[in-house]
Amino acid sequence: MSEWLVLVLAMLAACAVVVVITLVRHRTKAEDDDPTETPDVIEYMTMWIGVVYAIVLGLAIAGVWEARVAAQDHVQAEAQALHEISERVRVYPPDVRDRIRGDVDAYVGHVVTTEWKTMADHGRVTGRGDELLARVRADVTDYQPKSDFEAQAYQPLVDQVAAAAQARTARADSTGPTMPGVVWFGLLSGAVVTIGMVFALQIRRTTRELVLAGLFSALIAFLLFLIWDFDAPYSRGVSTTAGPFLALFPHLTG
Repeated sequence: MSEWLVLVLAMLAACAVVVVITLVRHRTKAEDDDPTETPDVIEYMTMWIGVVYAIVLGLAIAGVWEARVAAQDHVQAEAQALHEISERVRVYPPDVRDRIRGDVDAYVGHVVTTEWKTMADHGRVTGRGDELLARVRADVTDYQPKSDFEAQAYQPLVDQVAAAAQARTARADSTGPTMPGVVWFGLLSGAVVTIGMVFALQIRRTTRELVLAGLFSALIAFLLFLIWDFDAPYSRGVSTTAGPFLALFPHLTG
């Protein structure tokens, strides 16, 4: 099922629950019940519960968005470091240069095809990717420069390999969800309490109040879906892509 279809169904379900409960309460209310006489303390509590929950939602959205941006930065840094390796080895002899470039292409090809799917489905990187990057590291570090010009390029190449390895480690660390389970419990419980306080205000069965209550519950459902979607940077609808690899190594997409 499409994630956006899940969002639509969740928002419609939230609206339906609020409207149904309101209608049921209206049918079963006591004859002396007056919805215009809501105690001031309930209005005050409802206002502050909404404010506090809005702050919590805002912080949660900011947290998962920051994690998603950081995940994209890790991908960009890794792709750029590998691209620099491919370009800077041009000063090496043809056989060494071609071997290093071939191993870099093999690693990038594995990342954008096999490993990316593994990250999306299982939340981890592959052992094969570690092996291919280790081969690139061995190609670069084991070569003994034959001239001063090659020696000047050697250390920057080693630094780029280290940068690629560091970015890969960071990418591996960011494959899983960023929100702890206890935070999700708080978000869902807060949603129930916040929407539940709507009924404490004794809303009536007017079209205007039912529409507002439905939109309010749908908005909360949308924000929770947004947090859930951003929570796994590499696997859900608005996910981090392998675009930097494909942009810097366009020949691998042919």
